[in-house]
Amino acid sequence: MCSDGTAQGTERKEGRSTVHMEPFGLTFEMMVVLGLLAVTIALFVSEIVRVDVAAFSVMVTLGLLTVVPGLETLVDARQLFHGFGSNAVISIIAVMIIGAGLDRTGLMSTVATAITKFGGATESRIVLLISSAVGFISSFMQNVGAAALFLPVVSRVSARTGLPMSRLLMPMGFCAILGGTMTLVGSSPLILLNDLLLSINETLAEDVRMDTYSLFSVTPIGVCLVATGLLYFVVFGRFVLPVTERDDSTGQSTLDYFNTTYGLDGIIHEIDVPHGSLLAGHTMGDLQGAFNLQIIATAFHGRTYTAPPRDVLIEAPAKLAVIADSRAIAEFKDAFELPEASELETFAEALNPGKAGIAEVVIPPGSGVIGKTMRDLWMRKVYGLSPLVVYRGGEALTRDNSAFNTLPFAAGDTLVAHTQWDALARLENDRDFVVVTTDFPHEDLRPKKLGWALLFFVISISLVLFSDLRLSLCLLVGALGMILSKVISVDEAYDAVSWSTVFLLASLIPLGEAVQSSGTAAWIAHQVLVVLDGMPIWVIQATVALLATFFTLVMSNVGATVLLVPLAVNIALGAGGDPALFALIVAISTSNSFLIPTHQVNALLMGPGGYRVVDFMRAGGIMTVLFLVVSLGVINLLY
Repeated sequence: MCSDGTAQGTERKEGRSTVHMEPFGLTFEMMVVLGLLAVTIALFVSEIVRVDVAAFSVMVTLGLLTVVPGLETLVDARQLFHGFGSNAVISIIAVMIIGAGLDRTGLMSTVATAITKFGGATESRIVLLISSAVGFISSFMQNVGAAALFLPVVSRVSARTGLPMSRLLMPMGFCAILGGTMTLVGSSPLILLNDLLLSINETLAEDVRMDTYSLFSVTPIGVCLVATGLLYFVVFGRFVLPVTERDDSTGQSTLDYFNTTYGLDGIIHEIDVPHGSLLAGHTMGDLQGAFNLQIIATAFHGRTYTAPPRDVLIEAPAKLAVIADSRAIAEFKDAFELPEASELETFAEALNPGKAGIAEVVIPPGSGVIGKTMRDLWMRKVYGLSPLVVYRGGEALTRDNSAFNTLPFAAGDTLVAHTQWDALARLENDRDFVVVTTDFPHEDLRPKKLGWALLFFVISISLVLFSDLRLSLCLLVGALGMILSKVISVDEAYDAVSWSTVFLLASLIPLGEAVQSSGTAAWIAHQVLVVLDGMPIWVIQATVALLATFFTLVMSNVGATVLLVPLAVNIALGAGGDPALFALIVAISTSNSFLIPTHQVNALLMGPGGYRVVDFMRAGGIMTVLFLVVSLGVINLLY
């Protein structure tokens, strides 16, 4: 059997394979492509320029090289930019819009709440919950779609728990890729596998023809791979996952800023008021004045109230969310024998950083509040502000100052307060205040649109699973439906797309095509297969898996599968192995794409996670080895 003119025949010899390969010369065109591959990998690793810029530069270079004599057919210059309209890229754009639409309805916030409820703020538990869910979902839909849909969830979980996104996104992305190996519809190579086997069977003798695989034939392999990925990150995540500069610029540094500038400890303490507590019957104002603290939320009778007015009576049992320095908190708890939760539980949703936080507001000249006190204005009841500090003339006045509540506001005063972000957004339109804090979430949730969002999401997924339409078209139906039903506006849809991801993937497609059409891929395969002469079966399997792993890093996994499955079948027949098993090894191993961010999922997460290529190489290097060991081990044990 021949495949791409590379494998001309094999013969058995004492239980080992002997592979006869005809001479396969290295042409000038192949040398140029190999050089471009080396430059691309060097640019990715060194990060002299951003990876999307590097990929775009390589694409442009490919086009320019077609004017060089001897390289006219390197790529079709007329099709150089067709990657921007490719099935994969359009699918990613559509699924980002669908994900943004679902997030806009508040659905993703609900999912994030459930995850934080069960996972708390423990990194390993959060990683386990998110990654296992995405791994399962990606077994029935494209892995990049599953990852994109959970991006908003991870963002919200990160904001609520304080865990850096870079510690959560990579495990999720890797498990999305691994989950694609759990069913025969989980990834493009596995979808192609049976068609390739049937095509090859036409050229084989009756007694060596291969059986096709069923939907769940690969499930044991996929389950073991996902379990390996989860265990890897739970056990070793603390050592291999990065904390990126992007993460360092958010979250905790905000509290550091307020602490440094105003001497303010912004940590929220959740205090339990048990049944029969002597605290019951006191007003919020009484306690705040007596203990120099700020009660920013209360919960009783199953309801949560943020920024409660000072005249509200405390009932028991209840929960209080309090901001104060450690000394005041200790005195307050000791006075009434009140226990404190180790982390936010009751208020995890209402006071998570995605919904509330500390903000700065300035009193401008001509403001209507000048000369009035906080008591006069009922700051919490009217404006939703829980005052913590008034900064005037270089002095920070806190509740330790007896005049705090009766201090008349003056022009230029900076009020530091805890507030819900929706209340702060309303305050931006109030001429009596100038909101200094502007980088807070300006959410415009549309829960009434949840039905429309779910309808079009189900329609798109149903088309993916039960129709023969292209993936991109199926997903665009859902994206367009969300826009037309006003779940999300057109401008919001544009904003939801990570255009750096689009340019990265679209720009790499011509390079992958050049690797295949120039014969470079076949030449690489030829050189590797020559070395297999006389090797044991397990060595041949490992080599085929390594070859598939390498090819999927530098070209599409579909292209790698189409190229390598016929070659692997040839080698299996000559070595006395199961050709269908060798074909399966190729289809599975083309999902082993963790070393560099060329896989669609890795490219999608690189920007939001603030990752560098070296981050993938560090965490992905170990994952690559684990993938090879586990997949080959399970295949040989169970198949």
